[in-house]
Amino acid sequence: MRRFRSCHVPALVLLAVTASAVSACTLSVIVPLTIALILVLLYTAFNSLRHALLIISGVPFSVVGGILALLFSGQNLSVPAAIGFIAVFGVAMLNGVVLMAYLVQLREEGRPLPEVVRQGCLLRLRPVLMTATVTILGLVPLLLARGIGAEVQRPLATVVVGGLFTSTLLTLFVLRSSI
Repeated sequence: MRRFRSCHVPALVLLAVTASAVSACTLSVIVPLTIALILVLLYTAFNSLRHALLIISGVPFSVVGGILALLFSGQNLSVPAAIGFIAVFGVAMLNGVVLMAYLVQLREEGRPLPEVVRQGCLLRLRPVLMTATVTILGLVPLLLARGIGAEVQRPLATVVVGGLFTSTLLTLFVLRSSI
């Protein structure tokens, strides 16, 4: 410990490390609060904690995809990657809302459960896939960026693309099987 005290650290390096730590600390508070607020909004929209929790279940799926994408691409978890997680959480929940709203509507019409699941997933498959596909295609230039700012753009895009890939696939299966 004494050896480290005698080291001379330039002020600019110390400032960068401190700013990064503050950003990570801020995100560790803001992300759970945001998810909790979204859960409340989903509950008020569907009047069902079960449906709100099913929609929010897409968040862990997007985390898995984002982390695997960072791992396979050899990138580290950084502040831009954390912001990418926030973005992918929103799109993952949007896909869940699109599917769940239609499944609930079909169920309220009195249709039998197997028909609700079959027809709901078939008719909402295209909007869910289009949302994910358009977002992924829009991020391809950021994934391929090599110039100035690429170190910020690439982790964000990597997380969003990986997270959307897994959350879209798993949301279609989980919501379908649990309605």
